[in-house]
Amino acid sequence: MSISILPQIMLREAGPDDAAAVIGLWHAAGLTRPWNDPASDYTLAMDNPAACVFLAQMDGEPAGTIMVGYDGHRGWVYYLGVSPAFQRRGLGRALMHEAEAWLAARACPKLMLMVRHDNLATKAFYAALGYEPQAVETLGRRLDGR
Repeated sequence: MSISILPQIMLREAGPDDAAAVIGLWHAAGLTRPWNDPASDYTLAMDNPAACVFLAQMDGEPAGTIMVGYDGHRGWVYYLGVSPAFQRRGLGRALMHEAEAWLAARACPKLMLMVRHDNLATKAFYAALGYEPQAVETLGRRLDGR
């Protein structure tokens, strides 16, 4: 099912056949990092009923994407990206709204996301949507040998 979220932009859940388009948009939006394999991330989301990737399209071309998941305790957002040609039109806000609605439909009490400390533009975007820094520190450890 597709819904219109902005004039001429349709939003739907992405499927396995959308991998190349979604991952291409992630690269174009600067969301990928050498230590993360976006293809594996995409496949894991497709195979997990507690995750969803939304794809926004205009005339069949990818315009934006967001990955959302619910671990049973908190909701998480990853890979919010808007194609450079569609930035500053409200698409990122609309994608976040859709992710929030997806989580709310699952009775998720809180949405969390991670932003690199020096990514000031992204911090400003989320602040404008009402997101606030949390009194937590993220710790991590690689388990894949990288």
